Amino acid sequence: MSTQIVILAAGLGSRLGRSLPKALTQLADGRTIMQQQFDNIHRAFGDDAKVTIVVGYKLEHIIDAFPEAEFVYNEQYDQTNTSKSLMRALRASAPGGVLWMNGDVVFDPETLERAAKCVARDQSFVSVNRSRVAEEEVKYTTDAEGYIRELSKTVKGGLGEAVGINYVASKDKAALLRQLGRVNDQDYFERGIELAIEQDKLLFEPIDISDLYAVEVDFAEDLERANLYV
Repeated sequence: MSTQIVILAAGLGSRLGRSLPKALTQLADGRTIMQQQFDNIHRAFGDDAKVTIVVGYKLEHIIDAFPEAEFVYNEQYDQTNTSKSLMRALRASAPGGVLWMNGDVVFDPETLERAAKCVARDQSFVSVNRSRVAEEEVKYTTDAEGYIRELSKTVKGGLGEAVGINYVASKDKAALLRQLGRVNDQDYFERGIELAIEQDKLLFEPIDISDLYAVEVDFAEDLERANLYV
């Protein structure tokens, strides 16, 4: 079975101040953010990797740019957050685990090659950067065994930041899906993971990519930083 990969790209992306979906923002090397993601996906998982894009805002532009992908529509893209986009994608997925990423992350190709080892053994994970812990980012802590314990923007004493590239194992998918259905419309998908860890005892490994680059592009200065790497 080929690896199932989801890109969450339904949102307005208003903070960047562009007219097109944020994932179609052009980088310094001429590629869009999403094209860089596709290139990284194919390098790590091959050309037969199944990619599904959750679309919403100006969806026709993404569909035109990536006709080879499959698409899930979040019709409430302007009223919901990433928890509900991921929920729709998991509902539409085939049996097996799912790797997903936010559609605004520019990242080192090695990130997915490192992640592929966990995907191969069907282990749920959250990719993390331990080198910085910014107040406005999603942070995490771990339990005594080293698995993710807390995962949110309000975490105190965070060990690092989640970078927006994650995997749910086949055995864990139903529990995560159930929790994503329970969280508030404005919650990020990390809230669903946190509840699944707390209530369903799921084990998510933190995959350290601190030595690699991964930039979530929310503002113009983020785009400038991402362009230093590509």
